[in-house]
Amino acid sequence: MQTIRSKDGTPIAFEVSGSGPPLVLVHGTGGDHTGWRPILPALTDHFTVYTVDRRGRGGSGDAPEYNVEREFEDVAALVDSIGAPADLLGTSYGALCSLEAALRTSHVRRLVLFEPPMQTGVKSIYPPREVAEIQALLAAGKREAALELFSRKIIEALPEEFERGRADPSWPVRVANAHLILREMKSVNEYLFNAERVAKLTTPTLLMMGGDTALFLATGIRLLKQALPNNQVVELPGLRHSAMGIAPELFVREVKAFLLKP
Repeated sequence: MQTIRSKDGTPIAFEVSGSGPPLVLVHGTGGDHTGWRPILPALTDHFTVYTVDRRGRGGSGDAPEYNVEREFEDVAALVDSIGAPADLLGTSYGALCSLEAALRTSHVRRLVLFEPPMQTGVKSIYPPREVAEIQALLAAGKREAALELFSRKIIEALPEEFERGRADPSWPVRVANAHLILREMKSVNEYLFNAERVAKLTTPTLLMMGGDTALFLATGIRLLKQALPNNQVVELPGLRHSAMGIAPELFVREVKAFLLKP
């Protein structure tokens, strides 16, 4: 693993593999850079891939006080450190971080966002009852139960999707990182989508979503489709938020088709 220093001095770790134009991958809630390994070989044939550990995970540091703005700066700092225009792919919470990073650096060539959670400020995305339940489970040391509640009730994973995720080699990492769920849920609930501000981002952007995904995640794609001046939407039929794990070949095919086109 290599590290860079973010704007606030926090060390941010990342792994580099493959060859070709640079591509930065930003994982979602609960994961770390190892979550990309199932699709990494299909990407490293075409790209030099930078898989980051978001702050608080793996080899990356953290700060005493959490502020999602620092996560945006972390991703922008990694992109800027490459020294050449880079493609940027983020999933879920990592997609929100990637969107905001692209607004903070001029070095993103193309941007891929898979189901970033966001809302317009009318109401919180995550219901207070579920947030309280997750908080109680974590306080009791029941990390796996908290992660299951988040997956099943919040992300609306089907039973078979959840069991497939639990069987994945990255599951222990996700359980270990379960305590970070709450701060990310709080940040999403406080994040206000600003269409006028987002409209300033002219970077070519691919918006990806599962055809059967949760309503609030589909809403995020709809908001971005209306606001971003240079975007296209790809809907993965019959899939949900776990699309990358359920249909990795389809996921990668759409990403490469967008990033590798002339």
